[in-house]
Amino acid sequence: MLIVPAGVKVHLALGYTDMRKGIDGLAMLVQEVKKDPFSGHLFAVRGKKASMLKVLFWDGNGLCLFTKRIDQGRFVWPVTAGYDGSITLTPAQLAMLIEGIDWRAPERVRKPAIAG
Repeated sequence: MLIVPAGVKVHLALGYTDMRKGIDGLAMLVQEVKKDPFSGHLFAVRGKKASMLKVLFWDGNGLCLFTKRIDQGRFVWPVTAGYDGSITLTPAQLAMLIEGIDWRAPERVRKPAIAG
């Protein structure tokens, strides 16, 4: 689980990324879209099959890479035909994404009609 401090943005790369890339390759991709990988913000990417995601972040003295491969299903990613770039997520949306929940329309728990 990732705990996102206040003021830290979560950038979700649109499209898919070659999951063979490591820390250096992903940091270079972040720089190519005019973002600073050393800003402390989180940068999330996914593979073509949408079964793996990686989150790159700077912790103050080094780049860190969080990787998760989901066993069943796929990570929910925005559909953006022919558009490159990123969108910003909230920390709650990132937590749902990592858990494999559709962060765009999470299923709400039904409120009880009466107490007891």
